[in-house]
This record gives sequence, C-alpha cells and structure tokens, in this order.
Amino acid sequence: MAKKNKAWELLHDPEYNKSTSFSKEERKELGLRGLLPYRISSQEEQTIRVLANLKRKETDLEKYILLASLRRRNSRLFYRTVIEYIEDIMPIIYTPTVGQACVEYSHIFRESTGFYITPKDKGHIHEMLDHWPSKDIKAIVITDGQRILGLGDLGSNGMGIPIGKLSLYVACGGIPPNQCLPVMLDVGTNNQELLDDPFYLGYPHKRLQGRAYNALIAEFVEAVQKKYPGALIQFEDFLTPNAYSILNKFKDKVLCFNDDIQGTAAVALAGVFASERITKKAFKDLKIMFLGAGSAATGIADLMVSAFMEAGLTKKEARERLWFVDVGGLVVKSRKNLMPHNLPYAHKHKKMSFLTAIESVKPDVLIGATGVPGLFTKEVIQGMSKINERPVIFALSNPTSKAECTAEQAYKFSKGKVVFASGSPFEPVIYKSETFYPGQGNNAYIFPGLGLGAIRAKAKKIPDELFLIAAKTLAEDVSEDDIERGALYPPLKQIRATSLNIAIAVAEKTFELGLSERKRKPKDMRGFIEENLYDPEY
Repeated sequence: MAKKNKAWELLHDPEYNKSTSFSKEERKELGLRGLLPYRISSQEEQTIRVLANLKRKETDLEKYILLASLRRRNSRLFYRTVIEYIEDIMPIIYTPTVGQACVEYSHIFRESTGFYITPKDKGHIHEMLDHWPSKDIKAIVITDGQRILGLGDLGSNGMGIPIGKLSLYVACGGIPPNQCLPVMLDVGTNNQELLDDPFYLGYPHKRLQGRAYNALIAEFVEAVQKKYPGALIQFEDFLTPNAYSILNKFKDKVLCFNDDIQGTAAVALAGVFASERITKKAFKDLKIMFLGAGSAATGIADLMVSAFMEAGLTKKEARERLWFVDVGGLVVKSRKNLMPHNLPYAHKHKKMSFLTAIESVKPDVLIGATGVPGLFTKEVIQGMSKINERPVIFALSNPTSKAECTAEQAYKFSKGKVVFASGSPFEPVIYKSETFYPGQGNNAYIFPGLGLGAIRAKAKKIPDELFLIAAKTLAEDVSEDDIERGALYPPLKQIRATSLNIAIAVAEKTFELGLSERKRKPKDMRGFIEENLYDPEY
C-alpha cells in the first residue's frame, strides 16, 4: 500500500485541517498546492457555508450526521460553528436530536469516535487505553447505555451521549477536544429489538450484571487513575441502582460525579433559586414535590437538603420540605419495597394519588423527572395554579418528546401564571397576546463549568459543596431582563461565559475546602482558568 505524504495527512487530520482556509503561503510551505481549490475562504465564511448546508437537510438526524462528519474532518471549524451558533446547534448535537441519533447509532455509524470496553476486555483495559491517540486526557464521559435519556436500554448505541456531552465540554467549557475521552462500557443489552437487529454493532448478549459488572467498572476506574491521574470521570445514563452504587463507591476516592444525579440536581436547584425573584417566596420556605423517584429526582432532593441546611434548616426539617410521587402514588412510610435512596423522603402520611397529593401537600414547586410524556395534565397544572399565585413547574425529562408537558400546555392551562422550565428546548409561547420564554434547565449549564473548575483546581473529589456553589453561580447569572421575560436560566448564547463563572467559583471553593492537589492557589483565578481555554479559531 502506498504511503500517504504529510500534506495529504494534514488535510485529513481533524485537529489541524483548515481545508480551504489554508493561505497561499501555507499551501506552498506545507506542500498543499494542487490539493485544494483556488479560492481561499475565511473561517467565518466556512461557518456560514456549514449553516447553509444544515438548512438544506430535511431532518434533524441528517443535520446531526453532517455535523458529526464535520467534527471528524475539521474539529476547529465544528467547534467554532457550535460556539457561535449554540442556540441553533446544541439541539442537534445534544438533546433532543442526540436521542434519535442513539436509537439509530448502529445504522448511521461512519467512523469510530470513542473508546469501547466489553466483558471480553476484562484484565486488559489499562493496555487498551494505550491505543487511544491522545495521552493528556482531562475529561472522561462514560455510559453503559442502559438508561439513555428517557429512551431506555440502547446498549452500545448510547455512545452518542458521551460524544455529545464532551462536545459541550469543549464548546461551553473550553476544554481542548484532545483532552476528552468518550467511553462506552458495552456490557450487552436487554433490548431484544437491538439483539435481533443484524446491523447492531454492540456486544450481542444480555447485560452483564452483579460482581462481573462491578469488577469491570472498578478495573476501568483504576486504569484511569494510573493512565490519566487527575482526569475527571463523568458517569452518564446508568440505571438508577447502578448509578447510585457506582457513585457511592467512587465519589470519595476519585474525581468523579454522576451527571444524572448531581448535574441535574444543580441545574434544577439553580432554577428554583432564580424563581425566588419571580414568586417572591424565599427558598427556605418552599415545599417541593417530585413526580418520579429515580436517580435524577432523588439527586435533586439530596442537593436541596444541603441548600436548605445552609439556609438554616435541620436535615430533618429539610427532608420534610421534599415530597415524592411515583407509579405507586405518594411516597410514604407505609409503602413496601421502596428503594434505599427513597427511604429518607418517605413521610408519615396517608397513601394518595398524584392529584390528591398536590391538594394535600400544597407544593410551591413541582418537578417532573419521569421520562414519561404528558403526566403534567391540565388538571395537574390547574391544581398547582389553584394553590399558588405563580406556580413553579419544571418538566425536566429528555428528549423533548418525553417532557411531562409542553411549554404551551403549561402556559395555557395555568392561564399564563406558571413559571416554567424544561429539560429540552421549547419555542417561546404566545398566550393572550403575551409572549412567554420558557427556560431550558439543561445540564449543559452546569457540567462544563463544574468540570473545568475541578480540573484546573486539581480537585481530589467533587462534594455537594461544589454543586451547590455551581447552582448559586448559575442562578446569579440570570439577569433582570431574563427574569422579566420569565426565563429562569441565562440565554444559551452566553453559556460559555456562564461556564467560566461557574468554573471560577468551583475552583475557589475547591481551595477553600482544602481539596486541591495544587500547592498554591492562583492569585488571579479568572486569568488562571482563562489562559488555557480552547480557542477554535485558525
């Protein structure tokens, strides 16, 4: 086979390729003459061309495939386009489109972008990491694909999630792409439709469980500590029992967190903090009800306990402010077979249905984290509106098709009274000639800045205090103009600046708690963090 020359390899290196932006001088110096069209395009012109090509695509999945191809071909152009047009691009490279991309992943696979581990690799993970091209890894996102968004068990097709999350680490947090590692722990799938699919690319067996599963996780975490000491591990979309088991095992030993439990908690808490400025109700006086009692909802409650305690309540008083409803109705002490993470929130109260519980408990805030669409019915929203002048309702399930209600339903059924936020984006809603702007409580507001701050501060671990300061910082970044529009989160277009503010606050708190591996705290924390931010411009 003929060996390719360096100029040709340069044009196919996504990190260094500038395509038609190479200048005349560069083309001559690098041996590129004859390998590119005559016209020299600026990077700005290239981004405009990308947007024009996206508009030609008829479906969001086709747009996802186009952008994935661009990232593999010219990563700097990809990230500049994402950064400059984040409001248009994020819904394509992440929720909601990434959900459909995961469903179709084996069918749209073009080129490997991540790192795969199967049960067959036990005992070899450390040496396998040598195969990854970059040796300076700072951020890792790993999933086992068992609970992808609200879509369930997608097996190795779930690789779209780590890839999408790390794209946001780069675009929103400024972590260089060559420091990011997406990992699929492909331990099989219990999704028979995938096992029967001749094009499915994953480990074609039922899911590994128990000791063998836990041993594979432990080997991976240990291998990362040896290969990439100080790298951040983000656990993503694990089934609730495994999510808690893994987090509880490693959270005090290595730099890691679970985004579904802790990232979701921080972004939801930030939204509730911001809602104080609309409802005029102090956080410490709120009663909050959750529909859904899985890892996301319980993670939010756990962080809220810390926030309530910081506001002066005891742990017992804090837990008494937090109520859960699941498929069995109100979570109460008399219920049997509750999960361990639900027990602290099982109150001494009569069993009752969701609607009856709203009437009895009279919550100020209602948070949905079920993965089941339509559960916030007209009766539910009207019930919340009856007991609150400005009911706060968060429909956090992703993707958009799984939201507990739409923004339009929330504003219409509440007659414009609701303070609303969702996990996936909704367009502004016009109700009775007034325009309402729903907030998007997306974890992307938290994890890139949190991760950046923890990495730069060389944090040993990530305790609740870091998520709490991240939530406060995000809430403080909501402007008065945002509040007047009814939005509980800053505009996506300023997410990179918000992430930087969160990173600074997290790094400062890391030093304050004595959790930094660094010997000295930088005098200028903002400058210290800014100096290494990834800049995709040529």
